Amino acid sequence: MANTMLKVTGLKVAYGGIQAVKGVSFDVFEGELVSLIGANGAGKTTTLKAITGIQPAAAGDIEYMGRSIRGQGPWDLVKQGLVMVPEGRGVFARMTITENLQMGAFVRTDKDIDADIDQVFAIFPRLKERRSQLAGTMSGGEQQMLAMGRALMARPKVLLLDEPSMGLSPIMVDKIFEVVNDIHQRGTTVLLVEQNASRALQLASRGYVMDSGEITMSGDAKQLLDDPKVRAAYLGE
Repeated sequence: MANTMLKVTGLKVAYGGIQAVKGVSFDVFEGELVSLIGANGAGKTTTLKAITGIQPAAAGDIEYMGRSIRGQGPWDLVKQGLVMVPEGRGVFARMTITENLQMGAFVRTDKDIDADIDQVFAIFPRLKERRSQLAGTMSGGEQQMLAMGRALMARPKVLLLDEPSMGLSPIMVDKIFEVVNDIHQRGTTVLLVEQNASRALQLASRGYVMDSGEITMSGDAKQLLDDPKVRAAYLGE
């Protein structure tokens, strides 16, 4: 049986008096691509922020590779291989593409950083063409590529992707999902948070449906994709 890479148990997160996440539990096994889907405001992003130490948890536990990580900071988790690509990309606008990628390797001390930049350029040829361009002058799709490439520079064992297709053109959405699949096929465990339920479940092996801060459905991704309730709520059918 595959190792459990990420295990969330009874997670609760509050903003002041508002409970945004209400006792969520799920797990991600080594080598999986798991999708967490739900409408805007369901609590998906807050869940990722709690996992990565950006937002404190009010209750519950988060285990990464068998050890509790609740209360650890994002920088510690990146060193351990738990890396998130945030919603909104968050690139360093006044740095070049190459400098952004180098920042992704900030926690590393090995000598393979340049080789890994070349690997990122192989995945994203458009970034290679514009390696000296300032990140802030790029299109939204190009910035999403850069944010994903920067995350790969940390050599993640588990990659958390928060709404990677948001605000992109249909052609760029196709490219981003193609790359997500490629990253997974190369051996990285992926937790994909997406409003585009159809595309997310097509890629995933398993899925969780989140609504109003709770997990309301879970199971095999293809079965969820065919479920009438999921199709009515998230696929417009």
